[in-house]
Amino acid sequence: MMMTTGRRLLLSALLAATIAPVTAQPTPEQRYLDWSELPFPAAEYAARRSALSSALRASGGGVFLSPAAAGASEGFTFRQLDTFWYLTGLEFPDAVAALDADRGVTIIYAPPRDARFENPSRRNDFPGRPLQADASIGARAGLSDIRPLAQLNADLTAWVAEGRLLRVDPGSPAALARSDAERPQPAAPLAHFAAWLMRQQPAARVQSAYRDVALTRMVKSPAEIALMRQSARLGVDGIAHAARFVRDGIDERGLEAELEAFYKRGGAAKLPFASIVKSGPNALWPWRILATHNDRRNRTMRNGELVIFDVGCELHGYVSDTGRTFPVSGRFTGDQRSILEMEVRVSDAIIAAMRPGVTLGDVQRIAERAIPADARPFMQTGSFFGHHLGLSSGDPSVDDAPLAPGMVITVEPWYYNHPRGISVFTEDVILITADGRENLTAHVARTPSGLEALMRGARQ
Repeated sequence: MMMTTGRRLLLSALLAATIAPVTAQPTPEQRYLDWSELPFPAAEYAARRSALSSALRASGGGVFLSPAAAGASEGFTFRQLDTFWYLTGLEFPDAVAALDADRGVTIIYAPPRDARFENPSRRNDFPGRPLQADASIGARAGLSDIRPLAQLNADLTAWVAEGRLLRVDPGSPAALARSDAERPQPAAPLAHFAAWLMRQQPAARVQSAYRDVALTRMVKSPAEIALMRQSARLGVDGIAHAARFVRDGIDERGLEAELEAFYKRGGAAKLPFASIVKSGPNALWPWRILATHNDRRNRTMRNGELVIFDVGCELHGYVSDTGRTFPVSGRFTGDQRSILEMEVRVSDAIIAAMRPGVTLGDVQRIAERAIPADARPFMQTGSFFGHHLGLSSGDPSVDDAPLAPGMVITVEPWYYNHPRGISVFTEDVILITADGRENLTAHVARTPSGLEALMRGARQ
């Protein structure tokens, strides 16, 4: 049918009206403190900054610089870098905290606005969020100032001109490196920041503050310990829950699903590391070996085998890391039982040695003496069989520092016997107290008999 000019014009007008862009309806800006509160009272963060400042002054003073995490999320919930979060309580992206140990001030260098809240074509859904200019944040957090991130380099130049010492935590006790370009893959964020700082300020005196940061963070405050108790309990209770589903024919990811659902229902925001659930031949290999291939960690388990849990959760920012070994059939064989009993005795000896005043080196030597001679070739050694916990499953630590009340440390002696095809594992979370230690995860069975009883109860 022929279309008249008038009809064509009318249709064009209707189509234009249909596809014309709708004017965006902006919603009010979403201020940081409308969305988030500090995890702890401001006084907690002030005490942490004061403690770190004292440690820094004792080792040379200067300005300690700590980067925040990059703002890009790639679909995952933002997780702030530990030390920035520890000192400020703020989930700012792409920022830098400057703790001036000599002058007693803390400055945050932040972007003017939060790029994650910006999208000019979708003002209704991305309403904007000021960061640097929002004075209420600094007042709430007890900060001296929040300055534009673009001002950081000028302030660094001024500090260098004054002869100030710049301090960084590169994430390990290794010496600082001026370049992080020794390999094609990017370095860890803290090492990258240290290298960036030395490139930006080649005339600066830059010194590692790893030891000072570690010594400060190793001793938890009462508020931190309260959260770590909750996290440890949820972590090991998740293992007890997942043990209900251990049976012939279940696969490793099926157990992971039950475990991680328990954590989520218990309030965990995320996992501190990928859950390690490994059975049969898989149990004989460390996680780094198993994780080299995408689909290796999902075998179906059979009666007669063992299944190991090495797992954790993050609750209110603080993590757990716990482990137990179960027989798939519900009963250990004679060899499995005797080896697990031996490994638990070694764990008990390590735990009994942990008290204020001893060092991890002392504990290491006690652990080595507790291992029977015939088991030594198969027992994991080094690092006293554990590590510090806190905001991460590998909190910074100093091995020669005496243990002190408030430290939270795992004990995890591994046993890998490839010739006999048996691997066992027990991991507990230990709080150092004024008169010794407390096992925060002891309420879930550790011995072969106790683990069998736990499984019998779960299967009834």
